[in-house]
This record gives sequence, C-alpha cells and structure tokens, in this order.
Amino acid sequence: MLQVCCLLSDPELATSPRNPKRRVLAPSPASVAEMMRMMILLIRSLISGCSDSDGENMYGLDGEEKWYADFNKKEEIYPQPPFVVNPFHYQEGTYEGAVANQQVCKQNLKVDMQAYKNPPLQRDAPSGVMIYTRDEVEFGEKNYLICYVTGFYPAPVNVSWTKNKEKVTQGSSINVPYINKDGTFTQISRLQFTPQQGDIYSCAVQHLALTQPETRLYDVEVHFSLCVGPSVFCGVGLTLGLLGVAAGTFFLIKGNECS
Repeated sequence: MLQVCCLLSDPELATSPRNPKRRVLAPSPASVAEMMRMMILLIRSLISGCSDSDGENMYGLDGEEKWYADFNKKEEIYPQPPFVVNPFHYQEGTYEGAVANQQVCKQNLKVDMQAYKNPPLQRDAPSGVMIYTRDEVEFGEKNYLICYVTGFYPAPVNVSWTKNKEKVTQGSSINVPYINKDGTFTQISRLQFTPQQGDIYSCAVQHLALTQPETRLYDVEVHFSLCVGPSVFCGVGLTLGLLGVAAGTFFLIKGNECS
C-alpha cells in the first residue's frame, strides 16, 4: 500500500496525473488527500516510492525499465535481455542512494500520514490483464510467457503462475510497478518455459481492489495451432493457385493448337 506525494522537476510534468489542469506543486485543499495517497518522486524517468512496509526505486526510458533496486535481495537489477550488447550501467553508488532515499521517504510518509489523519485510499482494479508469449511458439524451444497487468491502483499486484494446475515459481520474475499517465500502474510478470504439447499455463493476478484473483489461461496446443494454421492454409492456397495457373496454361496451349 503506497501513499503518494509528487515532486516534479520538469514544468511540463508539474500536473496531477488524475487531473492535468491541477498543479501538484501548488495543490488546492481538495487535492491534498489525492497527493497523500503515495510518496513518489518523479524526475522524468525516475520513480521512487515507499510505504510503511515496502519501497520502490526504478529508472526507465520510453516506458521500459532500465534499472531498479531490489530491496529484498539488497541489490541492483538490470532487467535487459541477455542478448543486449554493452548494456548501459548507472554510476557506482546508485543502489546506496536509493536506500538512503527510502529512509527519507518513509520518514516523510509517517509525518504526512499523522498530519492528514490517514486519508482513505482509492482502489482501482486492473483494467487489463493479458497473457502471451515473447517469441513465436515452437515445441521444445525455450520461450517466455508474459502476464501484462495495467490500470490498477495502488501498486503493486501479486502474480502467481501455474502449469497444468500445479504452482510454478522457478523461472518467474516481476518488474517494479510503472506509473501510467492517468496515475494508475502497469506491472509485467515473466515466466520462462519450454512449450510442450498439452501443457496449460495460467497467471493469476491479486490486488486490493479484487475480491478474487483474476486469471488468464494459455493453452500451448491451441496457441500453436493458431500460429501454424494460417501458414498451412496459405501454403495450401498457394499450391492450389499454382495448379490452377498450370492447368489454365495447358488448356490455353491445347486450344491454340486445335485452332
């Protein structure tokens, strides 16, 4: 559960995400409760947030994560795929700076919550949950399942995976929440898997605004058929078309010989 106050260094960004006409740096009394819902420092592509039990610090570019602090593992994470050559790295001490920011954030949050007497927290359930593969499906070839969750508030969501109704944890990961333009959040979970005929996967999303998990299924066989089907039909159609052209040419030549 995050409580929010926003500080923005870019004048073009200095508006409330829920109301673009309202300045965050000079809030009206009606916007105070809105601002107190989270503590987020937003400087272009930096998001830093905290709650009384959790924290977040992430750098992004064009909607993609470039770096984030994993405060549970006490390390910095670069989520770029392994095929990226010479990936960008932030300067030494970035993680330590994130830890220091968390301490300040939690202290400010404690003071603000006491001052505003714990304002009620708005809850928005995810507006979209999708499951799909990163690459084209090929049996026996390693791939990634993506569970894309967006439009929820507050952050984060919890995503769990199953394979043939059995819970799966190995090979799964989830990014830190990324804020959308309307003030809601997006979060993506990934599961490394090897497609096999007959396997059925699922991702279940839990959130404060949901009374029960929202689940999406991925049937390997069905999706493989959907991918292969158009190619097969295209091949059959092309073959029949060529046969038709050949037959037409043959009868045209025969007709000319007869005349």
